[in-house]
This record gives sequence, structure tokens and C-alpha cells, in this order.
Amino acid sequence: MTMDVVLMKEWHPVAFSKEVREKPVGAVVMGERIVVFRTSQGIKALKDLCIHRGAALSLGKKQGDEIVCPYHGWRYDGAGQCTHIPQQCENRAIPAKARAVPYACTEAYGIVWVCLNGDGNADASLPSYPEYDDANYRTVHCGPYYLEASVPRVVENFLDVGHLAFLHEGFLGDPAYPEISDYKVRKLEDRIVSDEIAVYQPDPDGRGMPVTTRYIYEILKPTVARLKKTDPASREVFSMLFAVLPDGPLSSKAFINVSRNYGFDIPDEQFERFQQLILNQDSSVVESQRPELLPLDLQAELHLPADRMSIAYRKWLGELNVTWGTA
Repeated sequence: MTMDVVLMKEWHPVAFSKEVREKPVGAVVMGERIVVFRTSQGIKALKDLCIHRGAALSLGKKQGDEIVCPYHGWRYDGAGQCTHIPQQCENRAIPAKARAVPYACTEAYGIVWVCLNGDGNADASLPSYPEYDDANYRTVHCGPYYLEASVPRVVENFLDVGHLAFLHEGFLGDPAYPEISDYKVRKLEDRIVSDEIAVYQPDPDGRGMPVTTRYIYEILKPTVARLKKTDPASREVFSMLFAVLPDGPLSSKAFINVSRNYGFDIPDEQFERFQQLILNQDSSVVESQRPELLPLDLQAELHLPADRMSIAYRKWLGELNVTWGTA
């Protein structure tokens, strides 16, 4: 499958910031192997390939602000320039071809983001997630979770309010209350937003406290969405950033930030375990879906009013001409 020219210009999550410390970290973005490593100037990203014999730089080590190839010890700086070749004399010039391909890289919301745009710069903006820097919220990083499913299928599942009462019975919904109140979807300049959706949830966050909560979904990017659910009585807010890495046409990694303005005394591990439970339930079904690629033709599958966010998402992917993971 060829590279998606639309998604090449977008930022993709490749690791949590806390994972990138003393060792290089490898990832795959749309079939392209990349490596990220921390320097004094910030995290840098290169194509995970030594030009000498094609070894993976991610298997090497970091030396100062440079990455060292594990095969023959060639060193590369954050811009991809080879700075040292141990096998040749010190006074001999390093060949101009001795370079690694650099990619744009940045950190935001505790996540490392990479863009594969060919000129090393990202055209797209990062998704907005203000709760991360809001002192009234506490954020926990969950995942990444690997799914053998295309990115659009994974994102659409996240936006699907109708499945909560069945796939997540006893937690995010109850089959006795399957109806979804009618809601509208608004397409704004930079995102798609749902109206509030009332959902009865027996155990919405792992605390075992039932509530009829109010959901608002937002589609921020082709591979990034978010939700905010509010308890009208207590004003407790549970917010989630859901960013999915398209590593292969039929494989994905979901990076999740969960933010809350309550329960600061509750161990973060409790929220991590709860998200693991929910993702395990999701993955078994999402990986079973056929066709594996998300159909953008709205006549290919049957849709209901409760699917308004899914419909809007499919239409938008078609308008953008996203081809990765779609049919």
C-alpha cells in the first residue's frame, strides 16, 4: 500500500515522552521505520536506517546528542548528518551521502509526535488538548495498545456511542438502557463536534459509581479524537485524548491520555487498569470487523441516527482523500 499523502503531513504519536530517555526508541509510521532519541535540544526523529549497511539505528545507543549504529558504530546527529565513521582515518572527509533521513518531531501532552512530511517540517497543527496543562485536572497516560485493525476502524469505534451498552456492559452501559438520545453534529473550522449525548453508565471510570453522564465527542484529526463526559450533579469531568498511530494498513497503536478534575487521591494505576479492560473488550470486536478497511461509501453499511459521529467521520475522511486504512 502506498504512503497516504494526507497523513504524511499530519502529526502521529510514536511514544510517550517518559519512554524516551537514555535509549533510542523505534516505531513504525505507515510502514516507515523511524527512531526517536532525546538530545539536549529535545527529541529528534530519523529514519531507522543506517546508510552504510541498512541496520536499524533503534538497536544502537545514544552517545551525547548523537545516535550510534549498533553494526559498525557510525554516529548521526539529530539532523541526520553522519559525524563519525570509526573505520576510516580521522582526517578523511565523511562522504556527503552519509546521512540519515530526518523527520519533524515534537512533544506535547506527554506524547512524542512525528511527521513524515518530506521536507522535515509539519504542515498540520497539533490536536488541541487543554486539560493536560490545566492545573484543575490530573492526567494519566494509558497504553499504547496494539490492535490488529486499521486506524479508521479504531477511531470510529472510539466515536461509537451505540456499542457502550453491549460491548462494555456493566461498565460504560447497560443493555436495559440501549436507546441513544438524538443528537446533532457540528462541523467547525478545525474539528467535528457532537452535541451532548446522555448515557447511563453503571461504572464509567472503574470506581463503581453509576451515573447518567453527558458525552461530547470531537474529531480533531483523521487519526485523533477526544471525548469529554460530565456528571451534571457533581460536575465531575472525565476527559480523554485518543491518538492512534497508523503503523500498518491493518495495524494500529492507540495512545490515550485520561484527565479528570476529581479523585486526585485515587491511584493512577486504577484508571490505567480500567482503560486496559475497556480496550481489551474493544479490540476483540474491532479486529473481527469486515471489511477490514473502513468503507467510505455510506451505502456499503447500514447507518442509524445514533451513528451521526461515525457518518461525519467517514464523510470527512472522504473529503480529505485519506486512503490509508479506508476503502
